[in-house]
Amino acid sequence: MDAQKFELGLDTFGDMTLDASGEPKAAAESIRDVVAQAVLADSLGLDFFGVGEHHRDDYAISAPDMVLAAIAGQTKTIRLGSAVTVLSSDDPIRVFQRFSTLDAVSNGRAEVILGRGSFTESFPLFGYDLSSYEQLFEEKLELFTELRKQGPVTWSGETRAPLANQMVYPPIQNGTLKSWAAVGGSPQSVVRAAHHGLPLMLAIIGGEPMAFAPFAELYHRALKEFGQPEQPIGVHSPGHIAATDQQALDELWPHYQKHTARIGRERGWGPMDRAQFEATAGPDGALFVGSPETVATKIVKVAKGLGLSRFDLKYSHGTLGHETLLESIRLYGTEVAPLVREQLGSGR
Repeated sequence: MDAQKFELGLDTFGDMTLDASGEPKAAAESIRDVVAQAVLADSLGLDFFGVGEHHRDDYAISAPDMVLAAIAGQTKTIRLGSAVTVLSSDDPIRVFQRFSTLDAVSNGRAEVILGRGSFTESFPLFGYDLSSYEQLFEEKLELFTELRKQGPVTWSGETRAPLANQMVYPPIQNGTLKSWAAVGGSPQSVVRAAHHGLPLMLAIIGGEPMAFAPFAELYHRALKEFGQPEQPIGVHSPGHIAATDQQALDELWPHYQKHTARIGRERGWGPMDRAQFEATAGPDGALFVGSPETVATKIVKVAKGLGLSRFDLKYSHGTLGHETLLESIRLYGTEVAPLVREQLGSGR
């Protein structure tokens, strides 16, 4: 971990939220709220704002690059990216074109985080067979890494038409498009990221963050074996910040419970109770929930333990309201970030 380069970011999936009266907001309003949240994050000097891609009724954002372009027009310094782009059910050329265009309109602030996604709705929506899950991602990631070189591309595979000495436009004006590989806990995915020389983004949404230390070690070993230069490691984890630990837990719990219960029913998980929730939010769990001091201490512990270069807080949770999210962002930028940077010895 390079303390001088440690970054603090925010991620959202554009969760469908409730208004002040407790009524569901329209998707369009939730999207506009995300833009406002990103503008606040930029004004606070945070490093990154990521927007997820989903194709279901509990998330408002299906086209992250469009939302990010709107954010780019209202922000100045914050880097903007996906969290994640579901590459398996998209076309690598179009993904590159969209994010190279975002890089242009944001004056070099675009990133893309490439993953297979934790939901599968995009596969039937765009006509892909889930039986080809692994092959789709492997081939498309291979093509995308070739596109990042910004030269003529010759490529062939089974999941799309071949390319023969083909240029793709627009090019990145300066350098290359920063592209991360998102990994949820598979050693094979870690090795794949190293093989392609991509920075590693660990999605830690359950269990103990420090249990991912072997993945960080595997990644560094694999980079060396593939002859790739050292690359940063980041973590994406859910959390919520309020003035006190109790307030943060009480604000988040009903929304988190409802949201995880729905996903659990879809996937065959049992419901979470309050005791399990608080254990997951404890010192060794994957939820970064509490006062600024509590959350900062936990981020520093994980950053040191895993050798991180970036931590992204997934701050939106189901129907948790816009004003509450704004306050969590404010505390993250004004109190958590300075504490983390001080303890890691990294200034802005």
